[in-house]
Amino acid sequence: MTKLNLSPVVAGMWRMTEWNLTPEQRLDFIEQCIALGVTSFDHADIYGGYGVEGLFGEALSLKPSLRDKIQLVSKCGIKLVSSRRPAHTIQHYDTSAAHIRASVENSLKELRTDHLDLLLIHRPDPLMDFDEVAHVFETLRSEGKVREFGVSNFSRHQFDTLHKRIALVTNQVEFSPLHLAPMWDETFDGLQDKGIRPMIWSPLAGGRLFSEGDASSERLRLKIKEIADELGKPFASVVFAWIMQLPSRPVPLTGTGRLDGIKVAVEATKFKLSRAQWFEILRAARGHEVA
Repeated sequence: MTKLNLSPVVAGMWRMTEWNLTPEQRLDFIEQCIALGVTSFDHADIYGGYGVEGLFGEALSLKPSLRDKIQLVSKCGIKLVSSRRPAHTIQHYDTSAAHIRASVENSLKELRTDHLDLLLIHRPDPLMDFDEVAHVFETLRSEGKVREFGVSNFSRHQFDTLHKRIALVTNQVEFSPLHLAPMWDETFDGLQDKGIRPMIWSPLAGGRLFSEGDASSERLRLKIKEIADELGKPFASVVFAWIMQLPSRPVPLTGTGRLDGIKVAVEATKFKLSRAQWFEILRAARGHEVA
């Protein structure tokens, strides 16, 4: 079994450029996350149009001693057309060894650190050479620049194919009561079989679970609220708990710069749903009885 050395909840940094925080406020956010037990921070080179890692690194530079208390995750493998990357003429995937190495070097510079705790391939690449990826991963590990490796949005077969060549510690996938695919397409089953914990992005379905104007999810929303009221827990905490109760032991990401949003995710680590409550949410999510 591989070990994913992350906090039970991971702070997703995707929208940091939208939070409009000063460097000092960003530092305060990081420190308060740590105080809540959220020590892992999820990045990608492309987040914020290649801007988020620099904002985080600027805040971290105000108190470098925090680096030893946190885990930094980043992703690579997508090239965006951006003024920050004038050589990019078309948006596409690139998992070549040269691009992976260049992305890592740039992430280290922007985050102002000498290593990443975890590096993920962001999306499957039709031109991916699994042997080439495994080799550059091994080289980056031997150089001390990346400690662990994983993937994001990979199918079970794609994950297994790369995992045969180099040990992977996670597959970060979309999952929520409004996006159940990994539960049925063998993604979670395959990871559980290997003792590997998935990471979960968009666990709250991008906020759609809170939208009363979304008629398709109204039954689900009402059922979650009913259970939340029964338990005396926040609505979002029940959603996070429902996800984390899967036997593959998923690690959910938050996507908020609000500490109250971090707190409700952490609250979910302190309780469990009954089996009946868990299946009530699944039934509402699927729109029919669970046989």
